[in-house]
Amino acid sequence: MKTILAILFASVCVLCGPASAADAQKPNILLIITDDQGYGDLSIHGNPHLQTPHIDRLGQSGVRFDRFYVNSFCAPTRAALLTGRWPLRTGCHGVTHNREAMRPSEVTLAEALRGAGYRSACIGKWHNGEQYPFTPQGQGFDESFGFNNGNWNNYFDATLLRGSKPEPIRGYISDVLTEEAMKFIAANRARPFFCYLAYNAPHSPYQVPDRYFDKFKAKGFDDTVAAFYGMCENLDDNVGRLLARLDDLRLADNTIVLFLTDNGGTAGVKTYNAGMRGGKVSVHEGGTRVPLFMRWPVAKWKPHLVKPIVAHIDLYPTLLDLCGVKPPAGPRPDGISLRPLLEGADTSAWPERVLFTHNPIDETNKFPGAVRTQRHRLVREIKGPGGGSKAKANDASATAWQLYDMEADPGEEKNIAQEHPDLVEKLAKLYDAWFADISRDGLQRFPLPVGHAEHNPVELHAPQAYFDKPLKFANGPGFANDWLTGWTDANAKVWFELNVTVAGDYDIELAFACPPADAGSRIRLAIAGKSLEASVPAAPACEIPLPHRDAIGKERYRNREWGTLKLGTLRLLAGPATLTLEALSKPGATVMDLKHAKLWHR
Repeated sequence: MKTILAILFASVCVLCGPASAADAQKPNILLIITDDQGYGDLSIHGNPHLQTPHIDRLGQSGVRFDRFYVNSFCAPTRAALLTGRWPLRTGCHGVTHNREAMRPSEVTLAEALRGAGYRSACIGKWHNGEQYPFTPQGQGFDESFGFNNGNWNNYFDATLLRGSKPEPIRGYISDVLTEEAMKFIAANRARPFFCYLAYNAPHSPYQVPDRYFDKFKAKGFDDTVAAFYGMCENLDDNVGRLLARLDDLRLADNTIVLFLTDNGGTAGVKTYNAGMRGGKVSVHEGGTRVPLFMRWPVAKWKPHLVKPIVAHIDLYPTLLDLCGVKPPAGPRPDGISLRPLLEGADTSAWPERVLFTHNPIDETNKFPGAVRTQRHRLVREIKGPGGGSKAKANDASATAWQLYDMEADPGEEKNIAQEHPDLVEKLAKLYDAWFADISRDGLQRFPLPVGHAEHNPVELHAPQAYFDKPLKFANGPGFANDWLTGWTDANAKVWFELNVTVAGDYDIELAFACPPADAGSRIRLAIAGKSLEASVPAAPACEIPLPHRDAIGKERYRNREWGTLKLGTLRLLAGPATLTLEALSKPGATVMDLKHAKLWHR
């Protein structure tokens, strides 16, 4: 069965020898990925509202992939492109609650290139795990600068992470990340480098310097779209700066530059979506088809447009192939090298491929899902608010399979499933077999590791917690930077599942808020039969103003000043453990709001 699936899904990675043009020196890699920017959010793809000349020129001077597919939201796409494997194989099955993490045993592009002498940096948004060894440096990157979770609340003068240490920045975040990437490139120009530059723009919250916002506001767009398009043009300016720096350092000829995005568009979809149906979170074409541009001057690729369907899983084997690097031992990639397509090979000899999309809602959902062949798209949805992003976990509520002819009907307006039942059955069976294969190891929320010297102290964030009702997240479903509130029942508990990697003494503190009128609750923190108790003091949570342009951002993305409560020290044994926080008494209306627990290994 495994062999049959490998053939069906083109999952065998066939690697060639090193590129002859690069025998003397391995190429550098600059992989640029933006966040929530759709296929239609570029002027090269016909958007009439914005201009992206630098990204356009990158596409025009290299190879453009016309049908490049990713997952329809952030973390799974990143897991796939870094490992060459379908996201569920890596353990990544969500965007928050530690469902976004990859297993540490996965072999990333950074790890594969390290053995060939590459220096690597992850700059910007990681979103594949928040605690070491799920972090960039735990997954093979030599350097990291940015943030580990799914989004950041403040794009101006923020505090980011260098490795695991907080570092304040000055300026707009996309500009700062560009500067960091240019510094890394300059510092490593004498050796091969891999710079993974993962911008968090134009993902919400919609924050952008005035000159970009004002330009689109003057065109009559609402605040959200004006900010979103302004963020896209700021990104284009930054891509221009990066390409100019490569020229200045005489690195452009032997640097493979990739530009792609992680899922379909968001705010810009309402004004231009290149005729596609759906955006982010949708398993229709507009949710999963994104740009992919690749340029490598020394390889002398003729600028051209690639028509065959390709996917995120193909980048890992492609880049190793181009760099002449043999894949290290470890899990087998699912993708194939795109080198023949880059070199302009006759596509009539290219294998017919079947690509798949799965949008996990929880650990058990088989749907939403989709199958893409060169001509057809088969879709099965679970509908919900926000285009399905708030759908409930229940496969029984999935729609019937829908079939679309993407050549005759690229906007997916006519469902032809009834006219072609045999094709629906065939593709649905392929999806069933694929899903059974990629999910056979099961899915779980990984326990949170504490005790690693590489990440000490370690914060356990509220979205990674389990909890009883009536506790809830303050700002939605518990995305990054959220906190727990509504602790009005003294019997409710909060707990974290841990993996204590090193036995020893651990200092523990909480980041919390408590109105003066509710101060005085007695709480207990317990781990493996050992406990600490404390009284909750008053700690008013002052809101920190953020420069949001949109009304929804003001509700969903909030920063507060948090109090700290030092609980004391516990001696912990190595192994799995549960950290439980409970109230022993509650004199006021609520126990407290909880932002995170922090543990230091002495």
